This record gives sequence, structure tokens and C-alpha cells, in this order.
Amino acid sequence: MKRAVRFSCAAAAVLSALAAGGAGAQSFYDLPRLPAPIEYGHVLIDRLSSTSGQEAVTFSHWSHRMKYTCRVCHFELEFEMQANSTPITEAESSGGKYCGACHDGKTAFGHTPENCQKCHTGRTVVPKDAFAKAVKSFPKTQYGNQIDWVQAIAGGMIKPKQSVRDDSYKPKPYNDAFELPAAMGMIPPARFSHEVHNRWLDCANCHPDLFAIKRTFTKHFEMRYILERKFCGACHLNVAFPLDDCKRCHAHAQN
Repeated sequence: MKRAVRFSCAAAAVLSALAAGGAGAQSFYDLPRLPAPIEYGHVLIDRLSSTSGQEAVTFSHWSHRMKYTCRVCHFELEFEMQANSTPITEAESSGGKYCGACHDGKTAFGHTPENCQKCHTGRTVVPKDAFAKAVKSFPKTQYGNQIDWVQAIAGGMIKPKQSVRDDSYKPKPYNDAFELPAAMGMIPPARFSHEVHNRWLDCANCHPDLFAIKRTFTKHFEMRYILERKFCGACHLNVAFPLDDCKRCHAHAQN
């Protein structure tokens, strides 16, 4: 009986956190503190730069995702999802790999001495005016960088390329959506849409490394592991909308 009471209390606490949104979830789950909206998704890449006598590279997700989907970098160009885990070298980039696939002096500024300081800044550069101007008319959300990127695509505000290797590429249509029951019975299920994710990602970004191909075969799919950057946490802790935005997944949580 005591165990059941403890379970009900815990479930009620989580339900309250979901209803309260970010503040409640923050206190219950000990979510990582969010940076300022303009800094959300910024990455400092320093796997080899410092040891080579160069400043670390700053990378802005928001400015790149306006032109390219996640699939381009994290599938075609073979960047790992985890920052500083991809063995990028200047020689490879200059030869057209990684950043050099676009930064070739034609599509974007090239790997030439006068351009080094544009990326090798040693800090996360935040171009406030450029950010504010670029996203001024975009649909807003409450968390992360406060931009609803899914609606930005749906509304035609941005048309990011899904391939830099094949201009004729189109993702395979797969619109399966389903609900995932929460471990605690009082918590609303999470709803997952393949169609929405398919606009940004390749199937291989999630399967089989993050999730098993068969829906019920993914083991230990729990919030505590998501907070360790596993499963959904690979994206929804630092680039895609953060876990603070409970109702984006647990849509039936009540205020």
C-alpha cells in the first residue's frame, strides 16, 4: 500500500511539473539550465584546434538550419551528433569534407586566411542584431531559442535543403505517428510524429543507434536516460526544442 501511495505521489508530482511547464519540469527532473534564446544551439568546437595552436571554432545551429536540414550535416557530411566527437581537420575541410562541403568560396566563404577569424573565434559569438532580424517574423515558442522551426518550414518561411549531394533527393514519405505510454500511469503519453522528424532528419540519424527499428524493442526508454543525452536527448537538450517544453510531446497535459 505504501509503495502504491509513493508511486501515486511521484506521478502526481510529475503531472504537476508537466502542467506547470518548464519551471515545474526544471524542479522535478533537474533539467539543465537553458542559455539565453540567442545562445541556444551554439556550439564551441575544440577537438583539435587548441592543441594545434588555433582558437576554437564557433558554430551557430540557428543560422545553418535556415538553409540546411539536420540531415545534411549529420548524415551526408558525417558530423556526429555529439559536439567535439567528429575528427575534423583543416586538411579535410579544405579538401571538401565536413565544413568544406559548403565553405568552398562559392556556396559560402572559403577556407582562406582572411576568413579564419570568422569561425576560429575561441568563443561562442552571438550576433544579436542578425539573429533578431532573421527570425523577427518566425513563429514563436516559449523555450530554447524560442523559434518554432517545424512551423517555419510548414509555413514556407524557410526551405532548407535536404541534400548537398543530390539536388533531386526527396525523403521517403513516412507519416506514421503513435503515442508512447509513460512509465507512470497518471502521466499523459508522449506523441511522436515521423512526418515532422522526416522534414529534418534521415532515418539513419535515429535508427538503429538511438532507437531500435521495431517500436517495442527499444530498451530503457526513460526520462532519466533521455537526460543523459540518450534517445530524444541526443537533440532535445541542446538544439531541438528542449525538454522544458513538456507539452510539445505530452500534448494532453492540462494547465
